[in-house]
Amino acid sequence: MGILWMVIVGAIAGFLAGQIFQGYGFGLLGNIAVGIVGALIGGFLFGGVFVVGGMLGQIISATIGAIILLFIISLVKR
Repeated sequence: MGILWMVIVGAIAGFLAGQIFQGYGFGLLGNIAVGIVGALIGGFLFGGVFVVGGMLGQIISATIGAIILLFIISLVKR
């Protein structure tokens, strides 16, 4: 169940980050990968910062982490 939960949160976070950070959508599998890596980044940076727990807090931190990752990717592609 943990891996399935990670894929679901990763897909949602990757999709949201792709919508917020225009021009860097990677398709379904790419968005899931970006969301999962973003969740790792967000979890590392924001550990227990968000008061909202559960799925919403995980999606928020994963989305912020994915946006940071997409920003770094955009800098590297230049």
